[in-house]
Amino acid sequence: MKKSEKLDIIDNLTQEINSYSHFYLADTADLNAEDTSSLRRQCFNKQIKLVVVKNTLLRKALENSEKNAEELYDVLKGNTSIMFCEVGNEPAKLIKEFGKKYKKPVLKAAYVEESVYVGENQLEALTSIKSKNELLGELVGLLQSPIKTVLGQLQSGGNTIHGILQTLSEKE
Repeated sequence: MKKSEKLDIIDNLTQEINSYSHFYLADTADLNAEDTSSLRRQCFNKQIKLVVVKNTLLRKALENSEKNAEELYDVLKGNTSIMFCEVGNEPAKLIKEFGKKYKKPVLKAAYVEESVYVGENQLEALTSIKSKNELLGELVGLLQSPIKTVLGQLQSGGNTIHGILQTLSEKE
């Protein structure tokens, strides 16, 4: 590979790293063509961009990026694929689900919400991270709860008053 091609790849990777707020590093070695195709299809369906990269080029791209990801340098060994996404927990869920059947991909590290997670043992923590939309949904639900309670009490109170008035009118 020519030096100019390597520089283009590093520039493209740097742009990708800067444009996505979350990315995962995974080992996808030993997957056959059919399994790799299935993984790519699932990534596409979940809006995850999967790219297989050379470790040296990825390291240079990380060094050139705006992200503080020095802790990731130690995991850049062996086969490395990078998963770019907008939802922080989506690749972790995919890795966990896909790994049940194929034992791969194996999580090497992740950069999520400006935090670095290193090691496969972090997969559970990453799957439980709530996305921005999930947090907003919970907040809206919490804000609606008191209003629904008050409205329910007002409606039941109205039924009670109606019942009392009807009983009194029938007695007369």
